[in-house]
Amino acid sequence: MQLNSLGFPRIGRLRELKFALEKYWRGEIEQSQLLEVSKGLRQTHWQWQADAGVNLLPVGDFAFYDQVLTLSATLGAIPERHRSDSGIDLDTLFRVGRGRAPTGNDAPAAEMTKFFNTNYHYIVPELSAHQVFDIAYEQLFDEVSEAQNLGHQAKPVILGPVSFLYLSKAVGTEFDKLSLLPQLIEAYQKVLQRFADQGVEWVQLDEPILALELESDWQAAITQAYQILASSSPKLLLASYYGSIAHHHQLVSALPVAGLHLDLVTAPEQLADFVATLDPEQILSVGVINGRNVWATELDQIASQLTSVARDLKQRLWLSPSCSLLHSPVDLEVETELAPALKLQLSFAKQKLTELNKLKVLLTEANSAEAHSIVSECEARRDARAKAANQAVIDRVDALTEQDYQRDDAFSVRQAVQRAKYRLPLLPTTTIGSFPQTPAIRGLRSRWRKGELSLEQYNEQLRQVTQDTVERQLKLDIDVLVHGEAERNDMVEYFGEQLEGVGFTQFGWVQSYGSRCVKPPLIYGDVSRPTAMTIDWAEFAQSLTEKPVKGMLTGPVTILHWSFAREDISRELIATQIGLAIRDEVVDLQNAGIGIIQIDEPAFREGLPLKKSDWQHYLDWAVNAFKLSAAGVTNATQIHTHMCYSEFNETIAAIAAMDADVITIETSRSRMELLNAFEDFNYPNEIGPGVYDIHSPNTPTVDEIVSLMQKAASKVPVEQLWINPDCGLKTRTWDEVEPALVNLVEATKILRRQLS
Repeated sequence: MQLNSLGFPRIGRLRELKFALEKYWRGEIEQSQLLEVSKGLRQTHWQWQADAGVNLLPVGDFAFYDQVLTLSATLGAIPERHRSDSGIDLDTLFRVGRGRAPTGNDAPAAEMTKFFNTNYHYIVPELSAHQVFDIAYEQLFDEVSEAQNLGHQAKPVILGPVSFLYLSKAVGTEFDKLSLLPQLIEAYQKVLQRFADQGVEWVQLDEPILALELESDWQAAITQAYQILASSSPKLLLASYYGSIAHHHQLVSALPVAGLHLDLVTAPEQLADFVATLDPEQILSVGVINGRNVWATELDQIASQLTSVARDLKQRLWLSPSCSLLHSPVDLEVETELAPALKLQLSFAKQKLTELNKLKVLLTEANSAEAHSIVSECEARRDARAKAANQAVIDRVDALTEQDYQRDDAFSVRQAVQRAKYRLPLLPTTTIGSFPQTPAIRGLRSRWRKGELSLEQYNEQLRQVTQDTVERQLKLDIDVLVHGEAERNDMVEYFGEQLEGVGFTQFGWVQSYGSRCVKPPLIYGDVSRPTAMTIDWAEFAQSLTEKPVKGMLTGPVTILHWSFAREDISRELIATQIGLAIRDEVVDLQNAGIGIIQIDEPAFREGLPLKKSDWQHYLDWAVNAFKLSAAGVTNATQIHTHMCYSEFNETIAAIAAMDADVITIETSRSRMELLNAFEDFNYPNEIGPGVYDIHSPNTPTVDEIVSLMQKAASKVPVEQLWINPDCGLKTRTWDEVEPALVNLVEATKILRRQLS
């Protein structure tokens, strides 16, 4: 019985890679120093996995920006606008992901979107009808050699060819992406041969699209690809995750691969079918440790489910996490401030490897003292979890009625009331919420947390920052202002710290994209809001101006998806509890005189089940959770929501059902393509399509913004349109933000003259 790792976080337990990347981008260190930090992280992470008993160490899970982008570079699939005379190098990847690198010319960044139903973002490959694939970048092969030189047995891990095509974007002349498959398979054969030449025995090819309900041509593509690729060395471990692949059982079982990985956390029921059709020599990797959550595994229960399989398969059974541990924080050992009862229930990436070892003990030495100790640990965790129940919250949810989810009147009535109250101009301008979290602000927060500043001293300085932010917006002549969120560390963590039933960590960081990391709260119990969370800051900002200042909240669905949520009750029930907590805050904001309130739901779409047949149930409860949070206000209170980096076509009816008065969305990287969904559906409410890509340091010109909004006005009636950036501005600097917003406002004035 072997332990198998599908991938490990690369950011570092203290975010070492993040800080090195950002220093390199700012010109504070040389590329050689960045490479040295990266090498040290890889060596540490490989050694941890080896120490835990993992024999085949994943290589290829490390990326400087995104592993899909690294694969695109390896295959030579890099847009021409990002290339330079020196070919494809590390800075090329940064130009693709960021639109800018320390070398080469600036160019619009490639599109970025969520990786399936996770909070990880990947850079979308751009492929043309005449695409040429060939090995053009050496990082993967260099890292295999690096691991081997350290004495490790490397198992390269890359996205499979069919998933790569599926996740890519066709550009230029319209064509069928699958027409590129034969040439892409040839390129993969070259990659596999390079690995074979390096002495690699196993390669893991990830095909997460198998968890989707694939059309027949994509199913045929899987068969075509693996009939060819599996015929040569190295051995292939075909891995899929994030959901069941039982609906493709016949297809997958017929593939001549040497090994198969199943995600049994999301779909334990698929195990029996695949075991029954496993070839006599075929390896089965069972993903039984949750790679996407932080809760310790019920190892005793898992062991009882695997006992017969372990007996039958013996050495052909590999114990694995459900997916790459990329989605998990790195190391629980550095958490020194968690309550013991909560820490007892947790397991981060490094500890999940230890859990694999403990599971192996339960399966191979069930009567040993060590096995009995492991079972006792599981029982203690279950006792601690049971003590977190809050009956008052449970009773409040049970008492909800249909009316609690509805606004007083339809949008058309509310719109008339709101327009009479606010008298905003055509194409109102606003921002999404946050303004730059400068080093000075982060320094203030650090000094306060260390006790170097009193709470009053800290708040006084933040009030000065907030006043400055409001004054800057007034000078820019923005119509609907925000307070800037200087007091907030993160849009989810900030609320998690103030909700009961929610805990938080010091170093529980996970990568979202590039160098961007988030620290999700831990939803361990029933959720409620004991006191107001944002009222003081909203009232203070509104006191500084007669223009409306939005109250800024994170919605219940996003708080759920961007937290590590408990697993003993349904996600629907957790979302409802959070919806009630946010509803209390919305009502208090309205009563405090805040007339425009934004309830952000950027994670709304990412919660979709991978199979469309399961979508409707999710959409029903996700919409209801949002409506519950917003429905306690009068017609005059204007409710906004924000979504970013999502495809809207297939969920537009649900988005309309949320009934937000205004929705702001990301559209600049897609050049307003995402608005097609709102045009085709005839979306009834108001829309703010983003015109400023805040994930790139590049400044949009007035002409670019005018052009984008002209496209928007050709799709959506101009009376329904707002103008805003794609997302919050916390990750940018004022030197980047102010010129961009100056251009945004100037473009708006031009458009008002043209379109009024």
